[in-house]
Amino acid sequence: MNVMDNLSHAQKQRLAFIDFSLQYFGQVSRQDLIKKFATGLAAATRDFASYRGLAPDNMTLVHQTKSYHRNPEFRALFQHEPEGILHGLAKGFGDGLSHPISPSEICIDAVQLIHPDTEIIAALMRAIQNKQALNIKYVSVSSGEKEREIVPHALVNNGQRWHVRAFDRAHQMFTDFVVTRIKMISGASSGPTFNETQAKDSHWDQLITLCLIPHPSLKHPEAIALDYQMIDNKIEIQTRAALAGYLLRQWSVDCSAKHRITTGVCQLALANHEILKHIEQLAIIPGGASR
Repeated sequence: MNVMDNLSHAQKQRLAFIDFSLQYFGQVSRQDLIKKFATGLAAATRDFASYRGLAPDNMTLVHQTKSYHRNPEFRALFQHEPEGILHGLAKGFGDGLSHPISPSEICIDAVQLIHPDTEIIAALMRAIQNKQALNIKYVSVSSGEKEREIVPHALVNNGQRWHVRAFDRAHQMFTDFVVTRIKMISGASSGPTFNETQAKDSHWDQLITLCLIPHPSLKHPEAIALDYQMIDNKIEIQTRAALAGYLLRQWSVDCSAKHRITTGVCQLALANHEILKHIEQLAIIPGGASR
């Protein structure tokens, strides 16, 4: 059995913090651990002893600074995905629930302008979990405020904002509702029918592959190939058909016939143009209307 298996989740989180700090800041102290996790000195000492037992060559105690410093032969004990690493550097290591987020001044994340109401999120999640229909007061850009009955089945971040994927009883179709535009939420008068559940949302269940290439108009396409870790100047992304339009818009992918957008806005182009027939939000993607 792996030694890690005997550790509690809380212990693993503290050891991961030590590991993370050594890797990205070069040092960590018991006071850092105490401040982050509100633990005692004796407990912090035990955590450092446990970490040293698992990775004896990773750190050395420097008495002048009262900190443990990263050794040249350091080998990370915990593996983190790049997105998780950058989030931790920008927002502060921790889950943001048991440990407050402390934004960094040297690793800056994108500014988020849209923040959903947590009570609305909670009500949507309960309905999804319990397979319930909802009555909402919704404000759309085209028709203003209206009451709608929906059957939600998923919450999605489309790169700009959160929306809920749901069956719209008024229009008898599956569509997306922007979470921040929901003013009121309550239980609907009747529960979902089978035709209103995720099992009947064909665009949600259909997986498609987007083949992306550097835009043909670029003078140095290798730069884009490096950005996206392309192989043979292309990258294939599998996604749900219901979400593909949002991804193509977020990445500014030229989806026009023969990739005619040459203003410099698009650095990527869609190679498998025929896949657009499976995407439902063509109006929001670059060049989607010209197919």
